[in-house]
Amino acid sequence: MRLMIVRHGDPDYEKDSLTEKGWREAGLLAHKLSGLDVKAFYVSPLGRAKATASLTLDKMGRTAVECGWLREFPPQISRPDVKDRKKIAWDWLPEDWTAQPAYFLRDKWADTEVMREGKVKEAYADVIENFDRLLAEHGYVREGEYYRAERANRDTIVFFCHFGLECVLLSRLMNVSPMILWHHTCAAPSSVTTVVSEERREGKAIFRLTGFGDISHLYAGDEEPAFAARFCETFDSEERHD
Repeated sequence: MRLMIVRHGDPDYEKDSLTEKGWREAGLLAHKLSGLDVKAFYVSPLGRAKATASLTLDKMGRTAVECGWLREFPPQISRPDVKDRKKIAWDWLPEDWTAQPAYFLRDKWADTEVMREGKVKEAYADVIENFDRLLAEHGYVREGEYYRAERANRDTIVFFCHFGLECVLLSRLMNVSPMILWHHTCAAPSSVTTVVSEERREGKAIFRLTGFGDISHLYAGDEEPAFAARFCETFDSEERHD
């Protein structure tokens, strides 16, 4: 089975929709995805993800199942360097989170004082529980550290969601702390991440990442990738610092 995780197009967060550029990105994405044989589509309830999905769905004459757990990963935390407001759980300064070894560990990253205060562990558990349930519906049942292929298949499943949430899904499939993915990867708006099942012994499957953050559809349409989700490449630039 092939899972394709799509980040929404360039966002207009104030309107929870897409910018003009985001709509162009979604159009190019629709051209890319519409040629695929897709078994099922799933979409976040947030406007920017639904808008991104809409052009692909319209082009293919399809509908998507809306899943509340596909919304952007919601917990808010008291980040050590920010005293006047809470921040999303996965937006930290590197000198702070890397100073705590627990954040690199799959079984301990959510048990720090900051994460416990923000109830991040509970939110993470809710997402992966729903994700595993959906995979089971498509034939792959979680069993320890891998998946039991009860109905092995070559179906393609497409998710329209968000970067933070995408990293949660990947962390479950890869058995790693999501902190590593949140801080060491960046999926540009409208990018496509592909994960494929691998069944080297009958009935026992894992999922392998075959492509992360693919934006070839943007280059094919002469559309520059958006900067959203990234921070400044060098400190002396005018790009986003925080």
